[in-house]
Amino acid sequence: MSNNIDSVLNETRVFHPSDAFMRQANVSGMAGYRALRQEAERDYEGFWARLARENIVWHKLFHTALDESKAPFFQWFADGELNVSWNCLDKHLATQPEKTALIFEADDGKITRITYRELHARVCQFANALKSRNIKKGDRVVIYMPMSIEVVVAMQACARIGAIHSVVFGGFSSKSLNERIEDAQACAVITADAQMRGGKVMPLKSAVDEALAMGRCDAVHSVIVYRRAGSEVQWNSRLDVWWHDAIAGQALTCEPEWVSAEHPLFILYTSGSTGKPKGVQHSSGGYLLGAIVTMQWVFDYKPDDIFWCTADVGWVTGHSYVTYGPLAVGGTEVIFEGIPTYPDAGRFWKMIQQHKATIFYTAPTAIRSLIKLGGELPKQYDLSSLRLLGTVGEPINPEAWMWYYTMVGQSRCPIVDTWWQTETGCHMISPLPGAMPTKPGSCTLPLPGIMAAIVDEAGNEVPGNQGGFLVIQRPFPSQIRTIWGDPERFRNGYFPKEMRGAYLAGDSSHRDADGYFWIMGRIDDVLKVSGHRLGTMEIESALVSNPLVAEAAVVGRPHEIKGEAIVAFVVLKGTRPQDTAAIKKTVEDLRNWVSKELGPIAKPDDIRFGDNLPKTRSGQIMRRLLRAIATGEEITQDISTLENPAILEQLKQAIK
Repeated sequence: MSNNIDSVLNETRVFHPSDAFMRQANVSGMAGYRALRQEAERDYEGFWARLARENIVWHKLFHTALDESKAPFFQWFADGELNVSWNCLDKHLATQPEKTALIFEADDGKITRITYRELHARVCQFANALKSRNIKKGDRVVIYMPMSIEVVVAMQACARIGAIHSVVFGGFSSKSLNERIEDAQACAVITADAQMRGGKVMPLKSAVDEALAMGRCDAVHSVIVYRRAGSEVQWNSRLDVWWHDAIAGQALTCEPEWVSAEHPLFILYTSGSTGKPKGVQHSSGGYLLGAIVTMQWVFDYKPDDIFWCTADVGWVTGHSYVTYGPLAVGGTEVIFEGIPTYPDAGRFWKMIQQHKATIFYTAPTAIRSLIKLGGELPKQYDLSSLRLLGTVGEPINPEAWMWYYTMVGQSRCPIVDTWWQTETGCHMISPLPGAMPTKPGSCTLPLPGIMAAIVDEAGNEVPGNQGGFLVIQRPFPSQIRTIWGDPERFRNGYFPKEMRGAYLAGDSSHRDADGYFWIMGRIDDVLKVSGHRLGTMEIESALVSNPLVAEAAVVGRPHEIKGEAIVAFVVLKGTRPQDTAAIKKTVEDLRNWVSKELGPIAKPDDIRFGDNLPKTRSGQIMRRLLRAIATGEEITQDISTLENPAILEQLKQAIK
């Protein structure tokens, strides 16, 4: 069997940036991109040092850019001192104190605007409240809150005093919360009585109470509760304090805690393959630099932009492109509490129209859901303010890319299809929108200073169009520093010996004749079919290119002859077939379609239909659940984060 991963996707459409966009771009044309790449290749450390000096305000300037002496525990700018909150807020007070920093739209449509001066005062006031609770530099604080101005204030306040925040997505269960509080040994939890989503009140404080009652959270001495919904809550006078009481009488100024660039800014937990959450630890200086330069390069940020990233702060996208990146560049951004389908499927488009958003950044799962619920809806709204679109979270299949480009961007807005991870902190491979032509489904080329390559299982670069493992060959400022409390897991997982010092991303990829990268899925998701290794993303893309299909997810199950059989879970644009004859015909039509698009080797062995796919509330497809269903295993893992748990029974019943 070949060690390489076969690419079977054939996408040939190319879209060039307009002359007008190229002229105004922060990185203009391929010449501009190549100049930055060449600067990094000539003097790698000097390149990043220049960017760090130009983009960060240092309390004490660093002398050493990169320290590789303890590889793979790399350090950047370690002898420099800064404060991340100061770089996001204070540095703008002299030049634009009255500029709108945040436009918050609540679930019910109520809008609140807050200036940089006001946001600075709120952050300082809450930072003083934290200090009054004896929370200090190096302490861990878990944040479990709805999307709101307050959650940004809480994160920035932690950064201001040097406390290390760990945001837990508000859809996670009390058990998941307990595990994260325990692992971080958090001393405080910041939460709300409840959150509002899609017109529903969803409790948060009660989940915190349950998490603490499970035990092993002895370090927690404070629970600060923001009153969002006016819900009744249980109260523990020893631990609990209302947000409004905590800030009462606190000063509106707070001197920042100056910390080393290597001081941990936050821990963000991702689910490990073993089920034990991994605490991804990020630094202050290198992480902030990554967030800033990608705002400039990838989002082509301009001072008059209205930037809207739809991600929740419970995910890294919400850290980098809600709480830190946009504020560090002095931008105005939209923050949204609700969901894209409430009160109807036009909510996103109405908000773009109302707030005159110029940059819109969302996930392919959201795009596909909106296509299914109202593919023609964007035409009913004025989206002329948009100048740039982005996608994040997973590869976007070409047909969804085309819909996004034509229906939302009106065939004039470049799309930045960004590949990056919780562990990388910011974009790694992405179009620079005024520099490079784009291809639907490709994240195109590595950013300047990112040395990406595709290798085989022995760490050797693979030739031509062959697929393999995506690696980054040189350390970069924004990368994960370690797994909190588990350095060996960090070393073994991300820098295995076979990769010869390179960072192993865990994704499979291939490059085309132009050197463009195409992400084929997680290494774990590579299917081994009759001696071929196939990426799931390409089969999913082929299915979604069929006019009948809205969404698809592909997994494998053991097959005694072929090694693995391909199992596809499909959501149709219309109603799903009910009688046996209609099901069989639709299955056969789709199998033949994939065979025609990709070749017989990629033809699914089994296709099942559902009204939806099992997704978290953030829109991520839970593929592990699909694998369990495909193999007939009992589902034992926590499904409390699912938006639609009932779909599991439907997909099980679909087994024929």
